[in-house]
Amino acid sequence: MKKIALALAATLASTPAMAGVYINAESNASYTGNNYTGRNTDLHLGYEGEVGSLGYYIQGGPAFGSPDGADGDTDFSGKGGVSVAASEKLDIYGEVSFLTDSVNDTAYGTKIGAKFKF
Repeated sequence: MKKIALALAATLASTPAMAGVYINAESNASYTGNNYTGRNTDLHLGYEGEVGSLGYYIQGGPAFGSPDGADGDTDFSGKGGVSVAASEKLDIYGEVSFLTDSVNDTAYGTKIGAKFKF
């Protein structure tokens, strides 16, 4: 698993810089009450841009799962989203995400929200 992450990082580091391309590493731990249940770490390659007042992004890559007390696994995850400035102080956004799983069905998620700036 570490070898895959290092190989991906080395490949991305050798890629010429292009406007809008980014790397996003994110690690999320899960708990039920005080009980740690596991961690999922994503290493995504993404692209973001704008079309008029609409901002967008899409990203994907390996997802390293580390459940508490069990062997880890590597799956694939990704997400894409949009945001639009409804006014000078209000942004509306949405996101769709997925996570493959070699044992269970692919998991999907959605997010929608608003951000008000003071």
